[in-house]
Amino acid sequence: MHIHILGICGTFMGGLAALAREAGHRVTGCDAGVYPPMSDQLRALGIDLIEGFGAEQLALQPDLFVVGNVVSRARLPTGAPRFPLMEAILDVGAPYTSGPQWLSEHVLQGRHVLAVAGTHGKTTTTAMLGWILHSAGLEPGFLVGGVPLNFGVSAKLGTGKCFVIEADEYDTAFFDKRSKFVHYRPRTAVLNNLEFDHADIFDDLAAIERQFHHLLRTVPATGRVVVNGLEESLARVLHRGCWSETRSFGAAVSDFSAVGEPHDFDVLLHGKPVAHVRWTLGGVHNQLNALAAIAAADHAGVPPAQAAETLARFENVKRRMEVRAQIALPGSPANAPVTVYDDFAHHPTAIRTTVNGLRRRVGTARILAIFEPRSNTMKLGAMKAQLPWSLEEADLSFCHSGGLGWDASEALAPMGARAQVADTVDALVAQVQAQVQPGDHLLCMSNGGFGGIHQKLADALRALKRPGG
Repeated sequence: MHIHILGICGTFMGGLAALAREAGHRVTGCDAGVYPPMSDQLRALGIDLIEGFGAEQLALQPDLFVVGNVVSRARLPTGAPRFPLMEAILDVGAPYTSGPQWLSEHVLQGRHVLAVAGTHGKTTTTAMLGWILHSAGLEPGFLVGGVPLNFGVSAKLGTGKCFVIEADEYDTAFFDKRSKFVHYRPRTAVLNNLEFDHADIFDDLAAIERQFHHLLRTVPATGRVVVNGLEESLARVLHRGCWSETRSFGAAVSDFSAVGEPHDFDVLLHGKPVAHVRWTLGGVHNQLNALAAIAAADHAGVPPAQAAETLARFENVKRRMEVRAQIALPGSPANAPVTVYDDFAHHPTAIRTTVNGLRRRVGTARILAIFEPRSNTMKLGAMKAQLPWSLEEADLSFCHSGGLGWDASEALAPMGARAQVADTVDALVAQVQAQVQPGDHLLCMSNGGFGGIHQKLADALRALKRPGG
């Protein structure tokens, strides 16, 4: 089969393309941003890429067009369609489907699907679960919204019965406004947490809870729902009806709980120690992610003790507290470098959790939080009032305000001199350069490329003059 993917360079659609190619299909695709690293990864798989969404691509005559949710019926100010190829597909009646629907029919059918849902931690927990099942010899397939360092790729077909997938609540396509995850029909469903997000498509938290309940409706009675026992929103979801076995985690009274520090803790099942995790990750959020992965792996037949031992070798995911540079400032001790991190955090709760995890790791050392409100929710200003709360544990904060429809300086005013705002990345780098001290931890947070700020910071720090220079 020849499939042509619209929006192929997105994380999900790029992973789908890799799976389709591995399954033996001919795959081509197009996107508005065909650039590395995704373009390099796809071309290395033998996938031809086209820049843009021109109607001439209809001449490729694939067996099926697979449409990503980046595609819409929107029009430019001139009145011309923003996605001419989609208009041509509709005009001639060419066959098309959504990415999640294609995945459901061609990859997930007949497999034990383990789906990881939640506002935060989906990517990391999915990667943990895939690593546990792989280490147990189950040869799982997986599709992760990031690159797990243990695997080096975001998607793999796998030869075993299990398939682990990051289950996103965002909508499926312009013609299917259901959440992506309702297509996956999991036997094991993980509900990590649930907060308001995606303000561009959901009116309120209740609307998202409704979608999560739709997911529960697809889990068989012989399946398992793994749910965070600390979340009132998830308790409401379960209260609407659950027809499967449930296993809770997180709270002291949950089925799976933890005792000890996030980097070194006992795993308790019904209050009794059954495993121990000692690893390099920090933060309570990762401890909760581990409990969720262990509870889900248990349903696939991997004992908690074995799963916990495997997590000692888990290397996290790219862009999750990834160290991008360590630079000794001129005249400073070599053992007090400035460390530059890259992290995917963008929701206020995720920002707070990420800063807290770093604070637990570095103690009293200074943390400079450098972030851009880039997600659709943050661009709309739906959660701007939560930003001072999310940044409480940072010593200084620097916000990139370019492209926002709201006043970031006003939103961060409660932080006083601890917060600065700039409308360009270069200006933001200059602000950080003026404030940085030996031993500082520069935590860059964005769900995008952030204008290459990590390299720009490293270059700016290296350019600082030595005393007397």
